[in-house]
Amino acid sequence: MAHQQQHNGRHAGGHRLETVIDMARQQPEKAGRFGFTGGLEFTSLTYTVVKKQRGAGGEWEKKDVDLLHQITGYAPKGCVTAVMGPSGAGKSTFLDALAGRIASLDGRVALDGVEMSPSLIKRSSAYVMQDDRLFPMLTVYETLMFAADFRLGSSVSASDKKLRVENLIEQLGLTSSRNTYIGDEGTRGVSGGERRRVSIGVDIIHGPALLFLDEPTSGLDSTSAHSVIEKVHDIACAGSTVVLTIHQPSSRILLLLDHLVILARGQLMYSGGPKEVTAHLARMGRKVPRGENSIEHLLDVIQEYEQSEFGVKALAEFCLTGLKPPKLTATYGAEGGLSTVSSIAQTPTMGLGAGGEDFDHSMRSQHSRSPWSGVQLTPSRRPKHKDQHGRSQHNPAGLSSGAHHSHNHRYTPEIVMGTPTPLSSACTVNEDDYLTPAHRAGANATGAPGVGINTLGHRGKFANSYVGEVWVLMRRNFTNIWRTPELFLSRLMVLTVMGFLMATMFTKPKDTPQGITNRLSFFIFTVCVFFFSSNDAVPAFIQERFIFIRETSHNAYRASAYVVAGLITYLPFLLLQSATYAAIVWFALKLHGQFLYFLVMLYASLLSTNSFVVFISSVVPNFILGYAAVIAFTALFFLFCGYFLSSHSIPLAWKWMNTISTMKYPYEGLLMNEFDGDRVFATDPIRLTGDDILRQLGISTVEDRKWWMVLYLLGWAVFYRVLFYLVLRFASKNKRK
Repeated sequence: MAHQQQHNGRHAGGHRLETVIDMARQQPEKAGRFGFTGGLEFTSLTYTVVKKQRGAGGEWEKKDVDLLHQITGYAPKGCVTAVMGPSGAGKSTFLDALAGRIASLDGRVALDGVEMSPSLIKRSSAYVMQDDRLFPMLTVYETLMFAADFRLGSSVSASDKKLRVENLIEQLGLTSSRNTYIGDEGTRGVSGGERRRVSIGVDIIHGPALLFLDEPTSGLDSTSAHSVIEKVHDIACAGSTVVLTIHQPSSRILLLLDHLVILARGQLMYSGGPKEVTAHLARMGRKVPRGENSIEHLLDVIQEYEQSEFGVKALAEFCLTGLKPPKLTATYGAEGGLSTVSSIAQTPTMGLGAGGEDFDHSMRSQHSRSPWSGVQLTPSRRPKHKDQHGRSQHNPAGLSSGAHHSHNHRYTPEIVMGTPTPLSSACTVNEDDYLTPAHRAGANATGAPGVGINTLGHRGKFANSYVGEVWVLMRRNFTNIWRTPELFLSRLMVLTVMGFLMATMFTKPKDTPQGITNRLSFFIFTVCVFFFSSNDAVPAFIQERFIFIRETSHNAYRASAYVVAGLITYLPFLLLQSATYAAIVWFALKLHGQFLYFLVMLYASLLSTNSFVVFISSVVPNFILGYAAVIAFTALFFLFCGYFLSSHSIPLAWKWMNTISTMKYPYEGLLMNEFDGDRVFATDPIRLTGDDILRQLGISTVEDRKWWMVLYLLGWAVFYRVLFYLVLRFASKNKRK
């Protein structure tokens, strides 16, 4: 009897599972296409947020709202699993939950039977965002080569990287556009479908075990969308577990989807194969009209229940326990309005001697565990038995009252002419098909190919060394600057023109009080020009920020390496700008002091200003706020730099503004260099030496004090770079709280 119970307990896969396994046996190489060699398991995923809602009395109240509620299922390895549902169903939230992008998530996610932490998911997966964030002036080949440098690391030779990129270009159907720029609004480049395939290629260059795609067909025409999904299907056939969200797929795309997870209001409506949707609808008493797509009909049914008094909870209950949902009777008024009237469906009793109530309790108890716990499914038709009315029903495991009390074997009950969707209408996977840690270790020991989680566990968090990351980032930065020289050339042109204007307006100032005023005006204007010349860097990082988030979300490189590479890249360009301006004005105005100091101070001013602007651009969300913030701080720094009021005359409450003003240090330093010593700058009406002028301005006359101004300025540059790094490291993450 016990043997019979155990035998029957292994026969709950259903007719489709039998067909699938027979096919897998006839074609062993395709066995992985149906999830029998592993996959992604998710159990009781729940994501709760606090929202403000109006209560009955009209007052705002904080309530916990489940964006995801107790979602359990799996995504088979080697298959394309599509997450579908109406708008607001929680598709993107669910995808973020699987990808480890939700911090406060309840539930369990496992790959091949091994529970995955968010950090491990990031190292073994790839996430293709809905928006294609790529550098427009890189070619398809260059984009994929840089991705290979980031993801494969120095352990893979350059020739192997090139070979892998060439193979990937061919696999993605990008051969004809290999040397075409990605392009943007101002530069003609690849098509939308090709751009999407490049985005996919960037994230799969390292052969991830998991691939997540958020709306990969968004914004594409039907042909391009089909081409993208076709390539994704090929990637799944190569052995990856692919999960994507998709909205209103075409009939051709539906043929490429192997597994469906349909959500509504954050609850599971269906989990299984596309061909089993019709049977799922039939079990709930809904027949698919002739000529209508079954998936679209299911979505229509979901919408009907959502608009009814029952909501989608009734369908979620049916998917969870098999409890048949109430029927909806549609009546149309004179104006075509749809109203729903319910008639509660009767639930067939099980052969458990207690009816539907006991079954419901049993089913909930069973589902509270992981759906794969102790479940062993093999292909066979379910044995049937007669109910008390003589009707033939499916017996999920040949259960009797004695089986109900058995504690040695766990079983999956059945209800409503079939079993609940997560356990029957999909290719339910044998627990043994998921590799246990011991099995995985044995497979690795024998050299058998695997998903690679064990390897990733011993591998470093990043593929490259720190120096290697900086070098690759610098090469990419220089390539982008070479392809888009207008940003650098515009700054150089501004400083060149301004230097020419200063040289012609203040040529050879005389040693008179007016000459002293002219010199002061020249220096304060120079400081302002150098501060404003870096304002156009605001959109530079804002455009790159989304690329940075995408690349660092799966550990392509360190945030600190990005900061250091960006600083080193711009050092020579900032030096050229400073040298150009200094060479033009120094000799034309016959300035005094040391030319080297003049050049170094201008260079340090550009460094600090560039660091400040980059930091501001990392904090603000868009260009408009970025420019507004930079202009506001520029005005404040200018007001408290010591030109309008000397440092000693500024009110005590505002002294701190004089300290943080990065205009103060180049202004005072340049004046110290110009008016240092006993040189006479005016004799009429009174004799004024350089030290006299500095003392009247409240500026120190100590010889070495001017070099301290350079150090202070460089200190502020470092400070803003550190703040920039902290924002990137801790605030620029694509992760829900």
